[in-house]
Amino acid sequence: MTSLRPRLTLAVLAASAIIVAILQTIVVPLLPTLPKLTNSAPADVSWMVTVTLLTGAVFTPLLGRAGDMYGKRRVLLGVLGLLVAGSLLCAVSSHLAVLITGRALQGAALAVVPLGMSILRDELPPDRMISAAAIMSSTMGIGAAFGIPIAAAVVHFADWHTMFWVAAGLSLLFIVLIRLIVPESSVRTPGRFDIPGALGLTMVLVFLLTAVSKGAAWGWSAPRTWGLFAAAVLIAPLWGWFELRTRQPLVDLRTTVRPAVLFTNMASLLIGFAFYANTLSTAQLVQEPESTGYGLGLSVIVSGLCLIPGGLAMALLSPVSGRISTHRGPRFTLMLACVVMAAGYTVRIFTSETLWTIVAGTLFVGAGTALAYSALPSLIMMAVPVHETAAANGINTLMRSIGQAVCSAVVATILANLTMTVPGGGTAPSLNAYLVVFAVAALTAATALGATLLIPRRTPGECPRQVGARVPARRP
Repeated sequence: MTSLRPRLTLAVLAASAIIVAILQTIVVPLLPTLPKLTNSAPADVSWMVTVTLLTGAVFTPLLGRAGDMYGKRRVLLGVLGLLVAGSLLCAVSSHLAVLITGRALQGAALAVVPLGMSILRDELPPDRMISAAAIMSSTMGIGAAFGIPIAAAVVHFADWHTMFWVAAGLSLLFIVLIRLIVPESSVRTPGRFDIPGALGLTMVLVFLLTAVSKGAAWGWSAPRTWGLFAAAVLIAPLWGWFELRTRQPLVDLRTTVRPAVLFTNMASLLIGFAFYANTLSTAQLVQEPESTGYGLGLSVIVSGLCLIPGGLAMALLSPVSGRISTHRGPRFTLMLACVVMAAGYTVRIFTSETLWTIVAGTLFVGAGTALAYSALPSLIMMAVPVHETAAANGINTLMRSIGQAVCSAVVATILANLTMTVPGGGTAPSLNAYLVVFAVAALTAATALGATLLIPRRTPGECPRQVGARVPARRP
């Protein structure tokens, strides 16, 4: 590669990942008005968010494994094709079934992140890998932070279908750019795709995440909620038993339980929870009516703008995090991130009644998120061989998604149960509800610090590519 091509490769892959991340949250500001726009019930409309979570969780590890086997760029182009198709479906229709189908295809495109990081590992010089992985991983947080304000502005000033037309156009552009700029990796894992393992993992994730996502609406004691949890619990050990006895498993569980991988994935789940609590609570807190005694009564556009400083912090700190990881190691960076996030939420407990302190709190938590999301892929790549990079990063991305799903359910439950009566009738979450959310998020970040301390130490400056030495592929 020429000296310019690595930079272009990183820029194109990161930009495409940001578009995908934006689309994960872009319908959130629409949820209050979508029942009217689609002539549907609010409970049915919520599937536009839930289905994206489900397909993202299911397809990220599956497509990561497919990338390792059949070519990362080839699978990446196919994933972006799904994004184009999903965006076009949402752009041309207001029928709920079509919109849910389109959102499902958009959710599958979350696999862009682990596939992009794997391409960078194969193509970039070793001394640039950590910083490049830091930037690529942070796109998830950056996109999530900017998705809500962008959608709020589009909904306010233009037809809501516009954002899907723009997403389809940008996705097509990135398909062209990737074909022109990004090389296909020569690192492959030969063999057969583990179809039974894929089906088993899909069932476990669909049952588990559907129960987590819809539990607050259905009721945590409802038979269908417990039925889905029970199905996930019953299928999971059978799937694990099968994977351990398969010559070429979808998920190499022996690698997954290594301390370096296991505790990094545990930290990822907890960080995903702590990050998403910031987005969910801030967007709603500033919109609470002034009659609550603590709310600011701001519009959805202003609430979205409050998230932008945190997104900017993530964008600016990603390369800084890479340099910290290069000199002190990604384990140190992740420890620092957990401390910053826990401290940020602790401060928010005492400073959540004025706009500037709320924005400052989101900025602080965003900075911690940037450090964490930048360090996690480097820790994974240091612990797995090159031919498992996409699959391992797919599982790590999955753990963050699970953390976000659990966070959404926990926050919804807290805000629905700790309420107050407002003047003029009606109820709203009390200030204590938000303070409990911040306390839970701070405790989660502190627990992530504990998991990080259990990750085995490595030499500062040790490069993922050096650690992930190429090993002979197993014969089918």
